[in-house]
Amino acid sequence: MKISEAEIVLLTGYGDTAKGHWMFRWQEKMANASVLELKNKFHPELKVWRETLVARVEASTKPVVLVGHSLGCILIAHSIHQLPKDKVRGAFLVAPSDWDRENLVPGFDGGAFKPIPRAPFPFKAHLVASRNDPYCDYVVAEGFAKAWGAGFQDAGEAGHINAESGHGPWPEGMMSFALFMKRLG
Repeated sequence: MKISEAEIVLLTGYGDTAKGHWMFRWQEKMANASVLELKNKFHPELKVWRETLVARVEASTKPVVLVGHSLGCILIAHSIHQLPKDKVRGAFLVAPSDWDRENLVPGFDGGAFKPIPRAPFPFKAHLVASRNDPYCDYVVAEGFAKAWGAGFQDAGEAGHINAESGHGPWPEGMMSFALFMKRLG
């Protein structure tokens, strides 16, 4: 599938996402990509976030490919049964955060985002994980990929694969995403 044939919905994670983050750069480079506006980034509510995501996918006039980072990956895992099955073609998951871990983010216990679902995704998925991500151990991310039926990619020691870890433009990610899109046929 060509990138231009889909709507690319970008899902950021917990808290503020720096404008230099690769997601915002991807949005600028792809005319058909948009960052989903999610409310209460420091006190997210699963029900509200899921409803926002489902409404966005339902409103799409093209096949949708989801791109999640951090808590955005976990939102996708919690939403698979509510998403219109005929609209979502795939999910590209980057640096999922492990909200099952105690005190992952001081001041927010993960709320309804835990436990993290382990059900297989009903569409193709690919997960990119870092070996030194402070928000998710590599073996946990590998377990998510296996449970979700996702392809798995080792990003090496890349931190949380965000602007703070030096991944503003993240060209390797864009190449990996393009290959994923090609596999969607």
